[in-house]
Amino acid sequence: MVYLFLANGFEEIEALTPVDVLRRVGVEVLTVSINEGTKKVMGAHGIEVSADLTLDEYNEDTAEMIILPGGSEGTRNLEENGRVREIILSAVKRELYVAAICAAPTILAKLGLLRGLKATCYPSLAGVLMDNGVKYKNDKVVCDKRFITSMGAGTSGEFAFKLVEKLLSVGEASNIRIAMVY
Repeated sequence: MVYLFLANGFEEIEALTPVDVLRRVGVEVLTVSINEGTKKVMGAHGIEVSADLTLDEYNEDTAEMIILPGGSEGTRNLEENGRVREIILSAVKRELYVAAICAAPTILAKLGLLRGLKATCYPSLAGVLMDNGVKYKNDKVVCDKRFITSMGAGTSGEFAFKLVEKLLSVGEASNIRIAMVY
């Protein structure tokens, strides 16, 4: 099971592209609202989404990957949520895939999880990664160990296909690229 965490201010394309692509290849993905008591989450561009679950309904025992979309406000809200930080740390301890795009890799860097590893993020935030011991790469998608990071809204497709590759196979990722005329 893949869980994607949504906070008010999330970047819509960075969240919904991976959900869409993964579901197209049969991967079960659930979106999780971190908003207290509601599944409603407002995106950075005024698109309201109804998540599949609330944070209280998240089941760590079924997780094989967690995804953190970016967006300036969304990233800040994810980072400030103690339960989300616990989930991230638990996922790393359990050796799950942890994927983050745009500003969200800064959360992982600040937690010290990317120290000594290669990663990418929104270009203007590269300093945050480097200040936390990350080997910043100016690439659309970077994988190191069980971490998958990506630059931003324009790299959401590449990010989603890399998630398919990691969860299923290179062949499945290639097939869905072709099917979607990417």
